[in-house]
Amino acid sequence: MRVLTDRGTEYCGVPERHPYEAFLQYQEIEHTKTREPRPQSNGICESFHKSVLNEFCRVVFMKKVYPCVKEPQKDLDEWPDHYNNNRTHQGNKCQGRTPLDTFMASLDLARQNNLDKEFNGASDACQL
Repeated sequence: MRVLTDRGTEYCGVPERHPYEAFLQYQEIEHTKTREPRPQSNGICESFHKSVLNEFCRVVFMKKVYPCVKEPQKDLDEWPDHYNNNRTHQGNKCQGRTPLDTFMASLDLARQNNLDKEFNGASDACQL
């Protein structure tokens, strides 16, 4: 129903000429932008970036020498699967669960609050 982004050019622009803004408008998704210059208001993303740096980049580049620049991208593309499905999170929302478990639990809550129609497509796509 709503998405929060920073004010980067990849997210912001005139809806008629900007693909991301046009998509949000078409899907009737409200676009909220972080206050400038306050990255704290987008703390979840900032925390994710810190996790990528500390748990992927710093670890991988200490253990492995890549023969070309494209090689690290393959490893990085696989890392979010571990982050979302295996790594437990201690934050306020996850409380020791994985992000996927937290998301699936929120679908049940949405159904209880009569919001099932908003999440129906997502729940079908996430059936394990």
